[in-house]
Amino acid sequence: MKFLATLALFAATLGAAADQSYAQAGDAGSGNGGMHMHGSSDPAATSGATVQLGLLEISGGYVRAMLPGQPVGGGYLVIRNTGSENDRLVSASSPLSPAVEIHEMSMQGQIMKMRRLEGGIAVPAGQTVELKPSGLHLMFTKVATPFKQGDSVPLKLTFEKSGSFDLTLPVQGFRPGNQHN
Repeated sequence: MKFLATLALFAATLGAAADQSYAQAGDAGSGNGGMHMHGSSDPAATSGATVQLGLLEISGGYVRAMLPGQPVGGGYLVIRNTGSENDRLVSASSPLSPAVEIHEMSMQGQIMKMRRLEGGIAVPAGQTVELKPSGLHLMFTKVATPFKQGDSVPLKLTFEKSGSFDLTLPVQGFRPGNQHN
């Protein structure tokens, strides 16, 4: 029951309107916010504003700092498919979370709905998909030690056609008035 209450609190914080700190941390045009990425075929790759995995470009990644005792956290990034063939983000994993789920949040009337996307997220050819607060996102569940500002979170993304990709996302702070987590 406590987990469900925490999950409801997390959903409520994700549902608030975007604020300036999100724009600074997650805007694809503003760089990568300190994200370090390594394609599984090139573990020596260095960080940059945008990193390429085949025909996919990944940028703007970060996770939010969590409140003490909070077992769930959100992760965000931008995926751009520069190719002529569709792809799909099928899974995500991290050694800091027993499960990283691909989620969607939406408003249905006055009710906020969050659901796990069992089939992953389509990344259509020539399109950009943004994982952001109040929309598509990664949910880190059953996190033993809440993420703290200044830390980083290792993450592996697996795509249907492009394969797996290891990256490290910076933890962005939670500020008063900031309703995202």
